[in-house]
Amino acid sequence: MAVDELQAIIQRCQILEEADFKGEDFSLFQVAGQKCLEDGYAAQLLEVIQNEKNKVIIKNMGWNLISPLVRCIFMYKQEDDKREHCLKILDQLAQLCNPKELFLGLLEQIEQASGEQACQTVMLLLQPLQTVLLKLQNKKAYSLGLSLAMIMNQLTPLPVPYTKQQIEEDKLGLCQCCNAVVDFTKPFVNEVIKNMEKSSEYNDMELKEELLKFCMKCLKYPLLTAQLEQLEGIEEHPFRHFATEIIVSASISPHWKNQEFADIERKNSADSLACLSYLMFVQHFGIDCFPMVFSPSYLLQCNMTHIEVLLKSCLLRVEDSSLLHQYLELRDFINVPQDLVKVMTLCPIEHLRKKSLHILQLFIDKFDTEGKYTLFRCLLKTSNHAGVEGYIIKNIKDQIHLSLTRARDNIWFTGHHLISLLDLVLLLPEGAETDLLQNSDRIMASLNLLRYLVIKDCESDNQTGVWTTLAKIEQNFLKPLHVGLNMSKAHYEAEIKNKKENRRVCSVTVSGEKMPAMTTEMQLQVLHSALFTFDLIESVLARVEELIEVKIKAVMDENS
Repeated sequence: MAVDELQAIIQRCQILEEADFKGEDFSLFQVAGQKCLEDGYAAQLLEVIQNEKNKVIIKNMGWNLISPLVRCIFMYKQEDDKREHCLKILDQLAQLCNPKELFLGLLEQIEQASGEQACQTVMLLLQPLQTVLLKLQNKKAYSLGLSLAMIMNQLTPLPVPYTKQQIEEDKLGLCQCCNAVVDFTKPFVNEVIKNMEKSSEYNDMELKEELLKFCMKCLKYPLLTAQLEQLEGIEEHPFRHFATEIIVSASISPHWKNQEFADIERKNSADSLACLSYLMFVQHFGIDCFPMVFSPSYLLQCNMTHIEVLLKSCLLRVEDSSLLHQYLELRDFINVPQDLVKVMTLCPIEHLRKKSLHILQLFIDKFDTEGKYTLFRCLLKTSNHAGVEGYIIKNIKDQIHLSLTRARDNIWFTGHHLISLLDLVLLLPEGAETDLLQNSDRIMASLNLLRYLVIKDCESDNQTGVWTTLAKIEQNFLKPLHVGLNMSKAHYEAEIKNKKENRRVCSVTVSGEKMPAMTTEMQLQVLHSALFTFDLIESVLARVEELIEVKIKAVMDENS
């Protein structure tokens, strides 16, 4: 009988000194204890462990029972007395065993758990693991960091519940497990706070750094992809509660003296910091603790990086051309590109303008062809910026090229749909009186697009429809552009002549702000630069008209 075998081993070991225990004794104890558990004698095993006479034996050998003990706990049903006895054994082992040995045994069980049992195993072992860690002194911070890293490694592969039903069901136990883990860390957070209150010179950086690493990992998973809006019918949203606790834990040391650690964490935690920014400034978690000394413009500058990270992180997970155009019926999907355009055109910080342009292109790339078409129409109508319009027109040219070179038809960038889009592109906003210098980016992009269409699409094929609408293009775009160029060049040439005859220093006002005084030489340089731009536009315009004439003549020769 298993219990008899265990008693025999216990009696033999009771007469030995702790130093005299041999490897054979450990093996025999483990086999006998495991057999007791598997044969249903958990109550008898519990009595052996609780016996004061066996204290030294359990201290040295008890940790060997962790693996069979965990298996049996999951084997028995919730209401089974044998399961309750096993849980009491686990609690006793946490109190009596050598902390170092038991710590390794517990971590091994967490590491081996996977899939549906990952959360259940972690939650089962959190309490004994916490008990063991609190007993450790010299290696507490390191051991805590190892434990939290192991736990997060097991949880990270699990899908994050998103809908109300998924959160309520919590099928894999992730919601419950996340909050259990944050409760597990509280004694260590409280220890740091308590010691900091005792002494302003308290400097246990290791423990604080391990806790911060954990918070950063939690911000990336599960909080970065979690549904954090308050859901009707859920009194206490598990992820909102988890987010609140994580921010409290992260705030225990706002200033990190270990610069090397801070730099590494900042570099590797862009997603985490972006999530933290979202939690504080959108969901208002922990906002009461945030210093109110920073100006709104400074906060905007800091948060722009986080906004870029969040958008980029989400967009990179989506395959190109996979977003359906119907998404653009949602207000947020159409607001995002418009807001990006505002950053591109109004933000005074160059690298943020460039990042916004990069994100806008990513955003465009993710939509199907109809979605791209819809976005282009929207941005051409709303951007009110020649540089942005020029960029969109270049994108339109790229889509037309794909349509003409792919085997399958693309109705959105050929035929009548394209003609409708060209009506927005191949025109001057204010006719011949349009400010050509201010609109030069848009005009050059439009001319390059028209040149491409004339070269690529033969009049006999007319896939794009450009030859059908050529008369309209000449009337709304080419002729007014000729007139506008003649007027602009005459105006600027007259200004150059006037400046040369009346040399004096003058001041210029831009956007309501007075700029430094300009010498005549500086003014002439600006005027000549404008003339160069007009010459460039005129050169491309002449080339486009030449190509059109050649193509029409070739068709007429064929027909004659």
